[in-house]
Amino acid sequence: MPDIVGFRAKIAVIVPSTNTMVETDFNRVFGIPGVTFHAARMYFEDPTLDSNDAFMRLLDRVDRAFETAVRDVLTCEPNYLVMGMSAPTFWGGRAGNAAFLQRARRLCGIGVTTGAEACSKALEALGARRIAVLTPYQPIMRAQIVRYFEESGFTVVRSIDLQCPSATAIAAVTPDELRGVLREIDSPDVDAILQAGTNLSMVRLAAEAEGWLGKPVVAINAALAWHAYRANGFDDRLYDCGRLLSNY
Repeated sequence: MPDIVGFRAKIAVIVPSTNTMVETDFNRVFGIPGVTFHAARMYFEDPTLDSNDAFMRLLDRVDRAFETAVRDVLTCEPNYLVMGMSAPTFWGGRAGNAAFLQRARRLCGIGVTTGAEACSKALEALGARRIAVLTPYQPIMRAQIVRYFEESGFTVVRSIDLQCPSATAIAAVTPDELRGVLREIDSPDVDAILQAGTNLSMVRLAAEAEGWLGKPVVAINAALAWHAYRANGFDDRLYDCGRLLSNY
């Protein structure tokens, strides 16, 4: 018997316990009829991200927290799973993402979308090869993101880190602050701008910025939703979320 609300699909979304943006974006911005999203939170006691060492300590906790979150959310019998934390999916470049995907699929037994794969597929669909990358992270994580894209055949023309002091502080970055950053990393030799970090509120701003920059601006949460929908055969178009979800 199909779920009376999620009669097309129930999608599990794994998020850090510190994240406030993924659930908001998926439920308020990306909803389509018959598809529901069901969050499971990975518990992180300390959200500190104010140094490379602090970032590594947080990532060290992901494996066990991810396994527990997947165990819990599978009880609602989802049809698909989205990893709503980007950092672990970029770590180790393409091989690291492939290993994460393999482990995730083994744990849940259903299809999985990761931020790394979703972003690269989104950029390919948009025809972008030369990109600028915006992250809320420390340099150690940005280096891994750049590595992933370079190994995937993209040229990262420039990148910038906001170096937010904690995972929760990422959600406090304002659109006004981000507008200046987008203009700073843009240039005529950039085909598209990619924003990583799922707790950074960028979906509406990215769609707006495409108008005044004249090029694609990919917010990672939009890429996650787009990839999950298309992987499940849903071709619904969403507007006011950027050209990725409206045109591809």
